Order: sequence, then structure tokens, then C-alpha cells
Amino acid sequence: MRWLLFRLTRRIEMNWTNLFKIALKAIANNKLRTFLTMLGIIIGVASVITMLAIGHGSKQSIQSQISKMGSNMIMIMPGAERRGGVRMGASDMQTLKLSDYQSLKDECTYIAAISPSVSASGQLIFGGNNYSSQISGVSQGYLTIRQLDIDDGEMFDDNDIATSAKVCVIGTTIAKNLFTAGEDPVGQIIRFKNIPFTVIGVLKSKGYNTMGQDQDDVVLAPFTTVMKRINSVNYLQMIYASAITEDQTQQAIDEITDILRTNHKIQNGQPDNFNVRSQEELSSMMTSTTSLMTILLACVAGISLVVGGIGIMNIMFVSVTERTKEIGLRMSVGARGKDILTQFLIEAIMISITGGVIGVLLGILAAYGVKFFAGWPIAIQPISVVMSFAVCSITGIFFGWYPAKKAANLDPIEAIRYE
Repeated sequence: MRWLLFRLTRRIEMNWTNLFKIALKAIANNKLRTFLTMLGIIIGVASVITMLAIGHGSKQSIQSQISKMGSNMIMIMPGAERRGGVRMGASDMQTLKLSDYQSLKDECTYIAAISPSVSASGQLIFGGNNYSSQISGVSQGYLTIRQLDIDDGEMFDDNDIATSAKVCVIGTTIAKNLFTAGEDPVGQIIRFKNIPFTVIGVLKSKGYNTMGQDQDDVVLAPFTTVMKRINSVNYLQMIYASAITEDQTQQAIDEITDILRTNHKIQNGQPDNFNVRSQEELSSMMTSTTSLMTILLACVAGISLVVGGIGIMNIMFVSVTERTKEIGLRMSVGARGKDILTQFLIEAIMISITGGVIGVLLGILAAYGVKFFAGWPIAIQPISVVMSFAVCSITGIFFGWYPAKKAANLDPIEAIRYE
């Protein structure tokens, strides 16, 4: 019994070994044709890996930039309300007051920092240099909320806010464009709409964010200074806040909403005349957008895999036709239909897997090439490599099965007579 099992196992092993040898020989006899057949699979796999790497890299870059802006940041903006039956736009609203800021600062238990915000655009002038930018009126909490740090000098204090002092803190872009002779910005006086501001600090550089905005093109001044000396208004354009932790963002939003509704005497059932938004919403929106784009890119690249599979089917049909006589001879000396089927399936799978391996390597190199030459962020996910390789293997089996089945079903006598 053991001898019989040994002989049977040995026969199966020899059978598979012979089938692999025959498949390898058939592939080796048509090197150029095999390579051209592989090309569709190679391009498809490489495209999928590269596109997914770019998509995932963009998603991670956006998430990182949003995190740098403050992942638990909350933005409170004036909202639309009705006046005489007409719904006004947010730009017409003056619903946020200093009293709202003070109430939120005193009563909110879920926020770590808060800052009002008013801004104005205009020309910054120092000597013969001028630069068009925007000055933002904020409080000290703005640095915490936006994760900004002072590189040189200091931030303005409560006394500067109380006295509407004409002082400011600038970003590195402002410093480079105004102080072109290498002057130390701290202590210098710049002008904005003919109002002199003493530079008391320079922020550390943060560079550009994913949306292409220069985060160093910034001038910060006490919010009271911008409100009284520049804009001559008594309302706020926005209030920034940050939750104690990211997990407590929603509680902070609910608390802010309740306090503002009370301040604004809004009755139950009436709409708010303000809007509260969080970075979590922005992050979710951007992530869903980039995920959709990644899927779209992968689908477009995946078309190449289908084209490559069709190429395998086409070349296997040609191979079956060319080797009809050989198939007939093999079947006449005892080869079974499943042996013929297995042989041609092995050929198709070897072509697709070899193309898949080359495609994976080419895709990784192409992704790093995009990062090196174009400067785009990439993130090669192991799952994308495994998925691409699995798909190309399935493609080989799927598109190779029908030609193999056709070869297995050939009549031996007709096949031998085939010319």
C-alpha cells in the first residue's frame, strides 16, 4: 500500500515538473511575443501601484497639513439671518461681538485656547520696499490654536491688546520681502495704510500647505488695534478656538453653540445667526475627496490590467492554434485533457505573474521617480502591492482558462491532421 502511494505521489510530482518544463520551453521559444504579452500586465500593475501611491500620499499630506493647522481647531463665523424677509449673506453679518468672545472665553469648559479675528488687506511698507498682504487682528491664543511659534522676539501681551498698541508679529515671507538688505526685523517700524507698526517678533517658518497657501505670509497684531485703528468696527469677523483634545471637539462645538444662542437670544426652533465649523469636518471632506480620486485613478490604471488580460487570452489562442498538432500527438500517447488544460494554464499564469513581479518593481520605481522629480508626496501601501499582484494572477487564470479549455477539448485525431 505504501509502495503504491509512493509511486502515485512520485508520478504526480513528475507530471507537474514536466508540465512546468513544457510551459517554460514554450515561453522561451517565443521570448519577444511573451514579453509583448507581459507588457500589458506590467503597465497595468505599475500604473495601479503608482496611482495608489500618489493618491495615498496626497491624502496623508492633506491630513498632515490639517493637523499642523490644528486638528482640534474650531472656527466660529457670522451666519446668515433674515432682515425684512430677506436672507442676508455672511459678509453682511455683524453678529459676532467682543461680548461673545468674552463669554466663550469665560464660560467654555471644553476649549484650551480662543482668539477673536479681524483682518484687513493692504500694502506693507518699509523704506523703499512694499508688499501686498493682510494683517490679522488676534489674541495670544491664536498661536496655540494655529500651532505657531515665535522664532525671534516676542508675542504682544494683554497690555498691548488693552491699549490697542501699534505692534505686530510677522511671518518669514513678510520679513524676506520687506527687509531685503538683511536688517533684523525686530524693532523695525513698518507701515500699513499709513499706520506705523513696530515689529516685535518673527514667527517660525511653516512653508506652504497642501492647498498651496503660504503660511508664512502673515502679519499678526492685537485685535483691538485692527478693529479700532484700521477697520473702525465693533464686531468680529471670526472667532478661533481649539478643543482641549480632538475627541472633545464635538462637546466644545455644542457648548459654544449653546452659549452663543443664549447671548443672541435665539429662541428654540429658530435658526442660528452664526456658524460653527471644525477642522474635523474639513479633514473628513478632504479625505473623502482624495479617497474618491484615488479610487478613480486606480480604476483608470486597472483598465490596463484588463487590456493585459485580453492580450494573454489572445496570445494563448494563437499558441493553441500553432501547437494543435503537438497537442494531438501528446494526447495520442496518453496525455489527458486536464494535463493539456493545466499546461496552458501554467503558461498563462507564469506570463501574468512574471509580468506582475516586473510591474510591481517598475511601479515602486515610478512612484519614487514621481516623488524625486515632481516633488509630489507618495505613500506606497503594502496592500496595493499585494492587491495588484493578486489581480494579475487572477487575470492570468481568468483569461488563460478559456484558451486552455479549448486546447484540452481538441480531438486528438483531428489535431494530428491539423496543418
